[in-house]
Amino acid sequence: MGVAQLKNAELNFDESGSFISKEKLLESYKPKRVTKKSPTVLDLFCGCGGLSLGFKRAGYNVLGGVDHDKSALLTYEANLKAHAMELDLFDDEWVQRCAKIIGTNSVDVIVGGPPCQGFSLTGTRIADDPRNKLYNAMFVALMYFKPKVVLIENVKGMATLYGGKAKQQVYKEYKRHGYNVTSEILDSAQYGVPQHRKRLFFVGVKDGEPSIPNVKLQSSDFVTCKEAIGDLPRLPKGDVYELDGYDERQKPSMYQELMREKSKGKHGNHEATRHKQFVIDTIKLVKQGKNHKSLPPGVGESRKFNEAWTRYHGDKPSRTIDTGHRNHFHYEQHRVPTVRENARLQSFPDDFVFLGTRTAQNRQVGNAVPVLLSQAIALHLKEKKLV
Repeated sequence: MGVAQLKNAELNFDESGSFISKEKLLESYKPKRVTKKSPTVLDLFCGCGGLSLGFKRAGYNVLGGVDHDKSALLTYEANLKAHAMELDLFDDEWVQRCAKIIGTNSVDVIVGGPPCQGFSLTGTRIADDPRNKLYNAMFVALMYFKPKVVLIENVKGMATLYGGKAKQQVYKEYKRHGYNVTSEILDSAQYGVPQHRKRLFFVGVKDGEPSIPNVKLQSSDFVTCKEAIGDLPRLPKGDVYELDGYDERQKPSMYQELMREKSKGKHGNHEATRHKQFVIDTIKLVKQGKNHKSLPPGVGESRKFNEAWTRYHGDKPSRTIDTGHRNHFHYEQHRVPTVRENARLQSFPDDFVFLGTRTAQNRQVGNAVPVLLSQAIALHLKEKKLV
């Protein structure tokens, strides 16, 4: 049964942690309508808008996003139809400028994925270290807009940075401003995204008990690479042009129907890289799900780090999508994935078009929070009446 035939019902994100079916989970991800009463969202460090789009699909009113990446902001504005703000977060008055642009001093939810490279433990608060100015921007926004919920996303390594003390700093900062907080590392594959991507999420709430969705798929129910991208036009020779339409030799999977729902049969960014013959010959030697370790001695010597020469497995989720894109290969075609294929693996629907150079597009896709993971969190916050 396709997505269009299923009821548009809210999913009960079960706190018991029991497994649910892939069909029920994907059904819950049909976009919800945004109304005048919808909770509002501001996205800091928004990139191209993975977090924002997830909240919009959950029925939130996305007011805008802040970032320094010009091409990402062009993509954000074109797709989210919201304010894309290039603001200097080192400027003490950035938050007032932001409020003026979005036209309000009140926001229900603030989301963002600030960098954590500046963390040091010489001070007792995040704000004590000037290198943490960017991370502290989340709490500057919190103090100004007084949201009901603040969601912070970061790499999973932050949970253990400095023996866990960096994570403790974030907790202290939340609590200092009167927010109850919880955190958890989530793997996007368990939330219907066809990609293993583990990220740390902090959820702080002003009133009530903070909560993170515990809905999960069994590994046998994960959305696979083939289910995600198998319907896209084949580009086996590294064709350098874009193709619209879909490969209809097989009935589309439920995930593919979800991605295609508003595309009207079109999708951008499906442009392949034309490889040199020796690269193609090397890729051919790598079996599905394997990497450089499966190459014969003397082959592919220039790149032998863990992710090098990794071919996706058609019957499993992909590895974590990166910003460079050149280390991973299509599960059966002898080339790197297109921007559209990686966007599908990040759960961006086909009507979401990436702007800028192809290098910029790959960076935008690789840096994004998976859309359906963001949507799962957004739906959960609503169902728990935290917004």
